[in-house]
Amino acid sequence: MQEMSGAQILVKSLEDLGVVRVFGYTGAAILPVFHALGQSSISINVNANEQSCAFGAAAYSRSSDRVGVAVVTSGPAITNTLTAVADSNADSVPMLVFAGQVPQNRLGTDEFQHINVKKVFEEAAKKVVLITDGTDVEQTVKDAYFYARSGKPGPVVIDFPLDAQQKTGVYHGIPVERFAGKYEQETHLGHNQCKQFFELLEKSQRPLLYVGGGLNSLAASNLIRNFNKKFNIPSINSLMGKGILDESLDTSLGMLGMFGTPYANIAIQETDLFVAFGVRWNDRVVQKVGESGLTAEIAYIDINAEKVQEVRVTRNPKFSFIGDAVTVLEDLLEYSETHPVTLDIADWQKRTAALKHNFILDYNRNSEYIQTAEVMDLLSSRMTSDTIITTGVGNHQMLAAQHIKTLRPKSFLTSGAFGTMGFSLPSAIGAYCANPGSRVVAIDGDSSIKMNMGEIHTIGSLGLPIKVLLINNHADGMVRSIQASMYNRQFTASERNYDASFANIARECGFDWCRKISRREELEEALDGFLASAGPSFLEVVTDREESVYPFIPNGKGYRDMVLGPHIKSCESQAVTSKSA
Repeated sequence: MQEMSGAQILVKSLEDLGVVRVFGYTGAAILPVFHALGQSSISINVNANEQSCAFGAAAYSRSSDRVGVAVVTSGPAITNTLTAVADSNADSVPMLVFAGQVPQNRLGTDEFQHINVKKVFEEAAKKVVLITDGTDVEQTVKDAYFYARSGKPGPVVIDFPLDAQQKTGVYHGIPVERFAGKYEQETHLGHNQCKQFFELLEKSQRPLLYVGGGLNSLAASNLIRNFNKKFNIPSINSLMGKGILDESLDTSLGMLGMFGTPYANIAIQETDLFVAFGVRWNDRVVQKVGESGLTAEIAYIDINAEKVQEVRVTRNPKFSFIGDAVTVLEDLLEYSETHPVTLDIADWQKRTAALKHNFILDYNRNSEYIQTAEVMDLLSSRMTSDTIITTGVGNHQMLAAQHIKTLRPKSFLTSGAFGTMGFSLPSAIGAYCANPGSRVVAIDGDSSIKMNMGEIHTIGSLGLPIKVLLINNHADGMVRSIQASMYNRQFTASERNYDASFANIARECGFDWCRKISRREELEEALDGFLASAGPSFLEVVTDREESVYPFIPNGKGYRDMVLGPHIKSCESQAVTSKSA
């Protein structure tokens, strides 16, 4: 046992947990913690604002198997952090946020920079904890770390009043294993459950495997790849599921949904068994399963008990299980080793391979302007096993998800359920800090990048070898597409006739390699130079304002209403719209 201040106990607890880096922005109400950090082995990454701190910490988690940590001060720092916390909670990302607070005797008053942290975060975080005089700081911190990772992961916010940071307490040195064991789940599939699952699978002639972010770890990815190497089931993925399966395989049909690939969105219309692992069910991707004439049987496995129970009531799945995907896949693979499983799906495999061949993603190759899809195709052909992609939110995000083939899990980081612009730059910083040997490419749009543009300075001033690929169409592309189809092309507040040169701004912020291009003949050479450069690099590509994302499913419509657009050519007769929206 050792007497320390509350701030020192916090920092020592983080060291015990193996934390080597935090993302933070200091201020008066959190200074004791920063002082303790300065005397510790933990590095501090100072971002341009508190939202970026939390996005960086979340990306640290998204791109590794560790829990990112953000440390911010009180008042506006809390509200700045809210968006990133809500974003992480929506995408089930574990994170710890330590928030400075006014002294305990001033809680609930009009004290300078006071806000009720619990009320701010109660619907945006997995848990909110207020540290008081009676709180064991060490136990709280260590427990929060593992709680954030447990079950359906999410952010834990710890509200830390200034006087509690300063007050002397006792550090006990409690082994972290004690807390890890508290949340370990050992729920296995029983023999009969495995039998039921495979009987359902064997009966199916057109099974479709759907993987989501719940499998986005190296362990889960290896298991689902082994599962599908054995059974060769045509597969699709959510936006958060990119990289989990090998996207180069004929059986990998890419992303499902509103902006999904044509072959994924056709396959779901034809499947007779929809096998979903680790997916959100109430998003715009799969909410139509079982509706609009889709009558496939459903098998659903997920860690989120509330969601599984909801699906049981609303969808009546033939098979469902609440449990960790890794454990479930281990059980299924073990069962299949001793109980022969025979699938008769050769015709279905040929059919889905033909879909992928006959509905090739394409773009306007005759335009005088560079197409975003063209940029993503070229980047995809230059992907390496150590490349990590982060994106902002907008048309560039969906085109990146459609066209870029990621090679491993945790290598495509984007804002999914919350759709937060400004995500890309701070997330690239967090991803690089977690994976310093990787090539990190931040893809952003001219609207999205401005949301957290201060991180250009962070990257440049720290000399981080992050590559920023800016797609500049001088417009809010996704909003503009909606306006074109629903508001008679009245582009109110979604177009700009002028933008400052972002490449010049990056150069002033310390980027080593900066270039802006607008001609197609410059593209490949510029992209190769950009990727080959050693330090912070910035490539601004001026693209076609008229470009839209195809295919897409109009709001309120079903998969049968998918619009291929003018450039994706069908090589077969199919009940899919091929005209422009």
